[in-house]
Amino acid sequence: MTDREIDGAETGATSPDAVDAAFLADVGQRVRDARLAKSLSRRALSDVSSVSQRYLANLEAGIGNISIGLLKRIADALGVSVGHLVTADAAKPGDVGQLVELYSKASPDDQRRVMDILGVPHPGNPRAHRIALIGLRGAGKSTLGRLSAARLGVPFVELNQEIERAAGMPVTEVMALYGQEGYRKLERQVVENRAKSDDVLIMAVAGGIVSEPETFQFLLAHYHTIWVKAKPDEHMSRVREQGDTRPMAGFPAAMESLKSILASREAAYAQSDAAIDTSGKSVDESLADLLHLIGQRRFIAR
Repeated sequence: MTDREIDGAETGATSPDAVDAAFLADVGQRVRDARLAKSLSRRALSDVSSVSQRYLANLEAGIGNISIGLLKRIADALGVSVGHLVTADAAKPGDVGQLVELYSKASPDDQRRVMDILGVPHPGNPRAHRIALIGLRGAGKSTLGRLSAARLGVPFVELNQEIERAAGMPVTEVMALYGQEGYRKLERQVVENRAKSDDVLIMAVAGGIVSEPETFQFLLAHYHTIWVKAKPDEHMSRVREQGDTRPMAGFPAAMESLKSILASREAAYAQSDAAIDTSGKSVDESLADLLHLIGQRRFIAR
């Protein structure tokens, strides 16, 4: 039997009862919504699905007693599941349906971020309730990290201090003895080890972690990352207020260098899950911003 004969036989079927009529009308509406969402004419859908325009018109009008085989063709042509067209509570393609489609095509990390934003628990979340504060030195990562951890009653980790404990020597000696490569290896080890041992913590990491792509990607995948940022002059002044004059000593172009570093890392920092700006704010104000963000995004359950 040809498609045209099938069309004729099925559209000429006996009248459905009230329940069937409502169901068919609902399916027809979903088909029409899905077609319009794809910006397809009925003729275009007919060409792609090999189902006649007349039958599609009847289907959308709610009078097409459709077979599973034909419905499968139409669903495939529209890029949706058969279940989407027949399930009573199926989402409309124009709103939630499109979101579901985008979510299904997203990377695992992006899917986890969506779930975290919505506050929906999901199994096997590799980031658990770990937070990593990233950004340039002087933004307030250590201060805010320590204070927020104390307020929330969770462990606080200063990454460089953990590296010093692991190496048994100050970071300056690690750099002198093993160079940048040795330091980066220790950094990766500590970040991975804490991810394995702690489900809940707040960690302040060195701003240069973004220069090691593999370590940074691991951080993004296993920690909720927050970019703590400030204006360049505030970065510089805060470091000096801490008693460290190295940023300015013998280096008149230090500010320009800092701006250049920030510009080169900005795209990487922007990959964070969220950000707070501490520019022109007191510690208490910035702490309030950070705690609000953590609570709003449910990075740590209170």
